[in-house]
Amino acid sequence: MTEKTEIYKPLIVAISSRALFDLDESHAVFEKQGLAAYADYQISRENEFLKPGEAFPLVKKLLALNDDEIAHQGVEVILISRNSADSGLRIFNSIEHYGLDIERAIFTNGESRFGYMKAIGADLFLSSHSEDVRRNLEAGFASAMILPGAKSRPDTGQLRIAFDGDAVLFSDEAEKVFQAEGLESFSASEKQQADTPLQGGPFKTLMQALQRIQSAYPIEDNPIRTALVTARSAPAHKRVILTLRNWGIRLDEALFLGGKSKGPFLAAFGADIFFDDQQVHCDSARQHVATGHVPHGVRNQ
Repeated sequence: MTEKTEIYKPLIVAISSRALFDLDESHAVFEKQGLAAYADYQISRENEFLKPGEAFPLVKKLLALNDDEIAHQGVEVILISRNSADSGLRIFNSIEHYGLDIERAIFTNGESRFGYMKAIGADLFLSSHSEDVRRNLEAGFASAMILPGAKSRPDTGQLRIAFDGDAVLFSDEAEKVFQAEGLESFSASEKQQADTPLQGGPFKTLMQALQRIQSAYPIEDNPIRTALVTARSAPAHKRVILTLRNWGIRLDEALFLGGKSKGPFLAAFGADIFFDDQQVHCDSARQHVATGHVPHGVRNQ
């Protein structure tokens, strides 16, 4: 009897047009003059290619994973836009111009994209629209608001993704103790429960999908590098490490910063994107690297 091999679907990333391309000028037209003027603006410029947006380098590196000869589950990027198909032609022309292998698209003409997430089977949703991001998080999809930030960013050539811990990779159960009872009670609780794995947060499944792709490559020569960048410090670090071990997840780097500003450390890591639930950490990070705010958990209620 041959051993059964589990087959996984591709890692699927659903991304909005404003996260993929710089649509600030076009969006300003929409804000001032409305949807019809915006559509006219886009159609009249559909042969003018858009500049890359905040998540463009991330998408380019994700799609590049499909180009080597290593067998893994692969990556698919799907455009899911509030444009109409008509006004969205400029976006597809820009996708073709940059040679991005994006074949599938959903245009909702101003309506919420939430209803399509289950049908897509998305592992990650990136957008600049807060309502869509929040609804997707509530439904259990890893989702983040892409924030504007610094134009000059580190690039190691390797795909590097960094995650916060509580309310992102993990649930917010420990954060609730911190918010309700303070640091001393939080530290005591985490020390007491060090051997009890934390529950999974909204980005656990994305981390697992990334690791499945990583595992197809040698550790010493891997196109993906991941990091946990958390405000936790000793003794609260132990529960995190044992939780990841329990899940069978290996992170390449772990930074326990004890409340220090995360931005400079993310720049040193060379993150292509960083996900965090707290706006204060996002504001620090976005000065250095592409940043996704995860409006989830007790900090965002």
